Amino acid sequence: MKRTIEEWRLTSRHLNDDVNVIVYLPANYSPLYTYPLAIVQDGLDYLRLGRLISLADRLIAEKSMRRTIFALVPYPSVKERWHRYHPAGDRHDAYIRFIAHELLPELSRRYAIEACASDRTLIGDSLAGTVSLAAACRYPHTFGKVIMQSPFVSEAIIDTISRFPHAAQLSIYHSIGIHETAVPTTFGGKADFLSLNRRLKDVMSAKGLADYYYEENGGQHTWGHWQTDLEKALSLMLK
Repeated sequence: MKRTIEEWRLTSRHLNDDVNVIVYLPANYSPLYTYPLAIVQDGLDYLRLGRLISLADRLIAEKSMRRTIFALVPYPSVKERWHRYHPAGDRHDAYIRFIAHELLPELSRRYAIEACASDRTLIGDSLAGTVSLAAACRYPHTFGKVIMQSPFVSEAIIDTISRFPHAAQLSIYHSIGIHETAVPTTFGGKADFLSLNRRLKDVMSAKGLADYYYEENGGQHTWGHWQTDLEKALSLMLK
């Protein structure tokens, strides 16, 4: 049997908006069993540019990854993406509450999902990786794993992680490219992602996380880098 792709809309009270959700069910999915869940920010980008569906099919067939349900959440516009994902965005907190209090319960109602935090992964690139980390830190008893590719990092984020009291409950995959030293930002300007990601790595390495995989490669802040990196991330975090 082939995998199934479903698409539906969820009305969010926290965001005051309807949110599209694309769900990947692995081949031979059955409600008689329970499955790990991965919630993917930048959902359409991971679908189209990251080739997540075909990659998941292959990794599951090769037994390199558990049979996992993926819920892909697209952003409605580039500007709205910033407002939801950036820590300074005025809908950042609302988006995190949406994930934990609206999206996850609806996914659990519709599908057979594992109840343990360690079987729930948040995935994202750039700002989508940032909000994934923020959500896991806000709800460490709900989401136990994070895959963040080239996340935006600030001094405030580093400080938050340095004071985070539940590090032993989190497993994190963290990648960054060595050429990400002048990354264009949403509203103009450029930022040095590499230096701050290296500082975040030092803080995380000292926190005693359940698992921490740090990958520094030759990539830039592009999907050519993240798509290649995604196979390693999924194989490690969903093995």
